[in-house]
Amino acid sequence: MNGAGGTSGGTGQFFLGLILMCGGFYLLLNSVEVSSSFGLGTRLFGVGGYGITGGIVLIPLVIGIAMIFYDARSAFGWLLAVGAFAALVFGVIASVNMALRTMPAFELICILALAFGGLGLFLRSLRSAARDEAAAAGRVRS
Repeated sequence: MNGAGGTSGGTGQFFLGLILMCGGFYLLLNSVEVSSSFGLGTRLFGVGGYGITGGIVLIPLVIGIAMIFYDARSAFGWLLAVGAFAALVFGVIASVNMALRTMPAFELICILALAFGGLGLFLRSLRSAARDEAAAAGRVRS
């Protein structure tokens, strides 16, 4: 009978590693605080020393939408609207700030031990146990 991943590895190790890994990464991601500095007056991009704000990006978007409503086959209108929308989405994503919340070192070490210890156990369960035993026996005999 095959174990985890079709190998002869341990199914118990697989599930224990999966649970530890999921719990550790959940706690790690739960400790990350996400904020944004996006606003219509906030500088999104810098071109040639000039700052392009979110409000300026809306101008070509509105013009492109008006051109599309006037003539739906206008390639320039579609290009303008889609390009401005892409720039707006990129600007919003680029303005996201992430920081780890303040916590004691012990808590962080426990979270990292859970996450990466579980990952190691999970990956070890996917290896063949017969190959590991043969390698260990070969090392003992030499």
